[in-house]
Amino acid sequence: MHIQARSKLRAVLAAALLAAGGAVAWLAQADAPAPSPTPSLDGIALAAPDAAAVTTPSAPSAWGGVRTGDHATLSDRVVSYRIEATLDPDKHLIKGRQALTWRNRSAVPVRSVYVHLYMNAFEGAGSTFFTEQRHRGEGFRSGVDIRDGEWGHIALASVRQGAASVPWRFVQPDGGPATDHTVARFDLPEAVAPGASTTLDIDFQTQLPRVIARTGYFGSFHLVAQWFPKIAVLELPGERGATAPRWNAHEFHMESEFYADFGSYDVSLTVPKAYTVGATGELQGAPSEKNGMVTRRYVQHDVHDFAWTADKRSAPPLVETWTGPGSPTVTVQVLFPPEYEASAKPAMKAAKDSLTYFSRTLGPYPYRTLTVVIPPYNAEEAGGMEYPTFITASGHAEVAKNSLDEYMLEGVTIHEFGHGYFYGILASNEFEEPMLDEGLNEYWDGRMLRERGQQAHPMPAFFKRIGIDPVFDPFDITRATSPRDRPADAPGQNAWQRLQGIGPVYTRTALVMRDLEERIGREAMERGFKEYYRRWKFRHPSVADLREALADGSGERAAVEEVFAKQIYAVSRVDDRVASIASEEVLPLAGTRLEKGKRIEETEAALDARIAKARKDWEKANPNAKDGSGPYPFRTQVTVRREGASVPQTLVVRFADGSSETVTWQGEEKWRTFSWVKPAKAVSAELDPRRSHYLDVNKLDDSRALAADRSASTRWASDAMAFVQLLLSFIATV
Repeated sequence: MHIQARSKLRAVLAAALLAAGGAVAWLAQADAPAPSPTPSLDGIALAAPDAAAVTTPSAPSAWGGVRTGDHATLSDRVVSYRIEATLDPDKHLIKGRQALTWRNRSAVPVRSVYVHLYMNAFEGAGSTFFTEQRHRGEGFRSGVDIRDGEWGHIALASVRQGAASVPWRFVQPDGGPATDHTVARFDLPEAVAPGASTTLDIDFQTQLPRVIARTGYFGSFHLVAQWFPKIAVLELPGERGATAPRWNAHEFHMESEFYADFGSYDVSLTVPKAYTVGATGELQGAPSEKNGMVTRRYVQHDVHDFAWTADKRSAPPLVETWTGPGSPTVTVQVLFPPEYEASAKPAMKAAKDSLTYFSRTLGPYPYRTLTVVIPPYNAEEAGGMEYPTFITASGHAEVAKNSLDEYMLEGVTIHEFGHGYFYGILASNEFEEPMLDEGLNEYWDGRMLRERGQQAHPMPAFFKRIGIDPVFDPFDITRATSPRDRPADAPGQNAWQRLQGIGPVYTRTALVMRDLEERIGREAMERGFKEYYRRWKFRHPSVADLREALADGSGERAAVEEVFAKQIYAVSRVDDRVASIASEEVLPLAGTRLEKGKRIEETEAALDARIAKARKDWEKANPNAKDGSGPYPFRTQVTVRREGASVPQTLVVRFADGSSETVTWQGEEKWRTFSWVKPAKAVSAELDPRRSHYLDVNKLDDSRALAADRSASTRWASDAMAFVQLLLSFIATV
């Protein structure tokens, strides 16, 4: 699930804070469950309704094998869409004709295919999308409701295979309500032989809803996404854990997104002359005009979706170019309404900076276009979304330097561009393994924001003028909004069966990856992700494929496998703390002792006098000595406790003379005591001095001092107040 443009962080924060409080989200169940799907004509099964993170790596030959650059095409193109679509902007209706050509990669004849009709999620309250929303008792992202006359749907006027009509029926692969119509099964009059292709000619009409959940209209603005019949993915043995051919075709859940084959799109869009259009892919030739309508043709190969926008209120687009090693020259354009002109240049800069960063750290951007759309006022639900070469950002009337609006605008633009890699080029299954897109992208965005020194400044201008301007690093925000004390859902779980909602997919995955980076090193982590991109670009990796690429690329297999076992396939609480610290002088003890063959008794009074004299003599000889040192050594003992999963820890103990001791603590033991005898008294003990473990429940109990120090509590109280202001700022923009 993607984050609304103006409130990208707000939605993550709200979801994660709700999760951190242990709130229960509804697990997918239907008011009126559909009967089990009728078996397909060829017996090919559907993916399980509870399918989630894959543990077995895909075969080397999956989806045609690694794309080395020696192939004729970037991807192993499975589908081709030729679409002619006409927009009626007054009725917000699209009339479309589509030639869908699909290739059977399997070794068996295929008689039934499955097609996504995503727009039917918005046809009525009986869809899986709205059923889940109703049972949760919450809205999607900003909670925009559909009112009377604002519903959307997609209707199939005809489906033909050659001259034959294709019978079809709605199915509910995940056991959702019988009133969900987001998946249809086509039973083909003529089977598609192994290795052969077939073309389905489909006439359809799509009624757009009032902007909701990434698509729709507001006034003359139209964001057209999830709008055409889209064939599901037939997975083969050795692909994402499959052991036999299976169709991966899930319903459109409230918090799930998309998964599709790579292919080619050739789309002709006809809209009124006054409308500005932006779309996936490259414009082919000059637009043609007839009867006040203009037709534009867009083509893009090696992608798995197509979206577009049309608006008669758009300002003249901002257009620039970008070049980078290994990439073609990229034409970047920003489409924006007049009221958000201030957002255009910052969005352009963030987009071009993203092209540079992702191309350098993962791999070259392979396409020739990038379109950034800033939705108008009151259409923000269309913001914060991504499609191949086409993203939507957020709009702000003013974008002051070091303001929250600046952070939100640039952060959302970077986030949505990043999806062009993790959702677009690394085309994982967002239904079953959303962490591979949402979570990895959130982590990589945080890396980019960290590298460019971008921080959140939540305080309003008035407070800044009087010197109150706390700042927050990206990963600190992520940590503050992630469930750590009682995490319920493994990041590898699917998108809809989650006790704490979708928020932790973003936040906890990002923290797991950030902590792994701290453990194995930044360079090793980047090597691992470059290997992941090299192996799986233009294919469909699983969580197991990510694990193997990171392990091989980083050279840190043991660490990677441990983290995936504990924090990806499972979810484990991390809670280490310094339980106690004591540092006492090692003084002579009263009693008897042998001295020159005679037993001598030293009384308490004599011992006290001897100790006092030794101290006086030492102070005279060391007039500038620091407190905490003296003629006698100090025995220091530090006890650490572990109340969660084991992580490799570092303990640093600092002493009054400026020296320190550093030890490591590893293993499954629940406590351990470390001790030293040194000339100086201990001052403090600190676990995790580099703050490597952001998953840790509480960083305040990582350290203890022998003397009271209020600086930490003062700082955290100040930060807490600023964080409350940050939350209130997000809420105020609803």
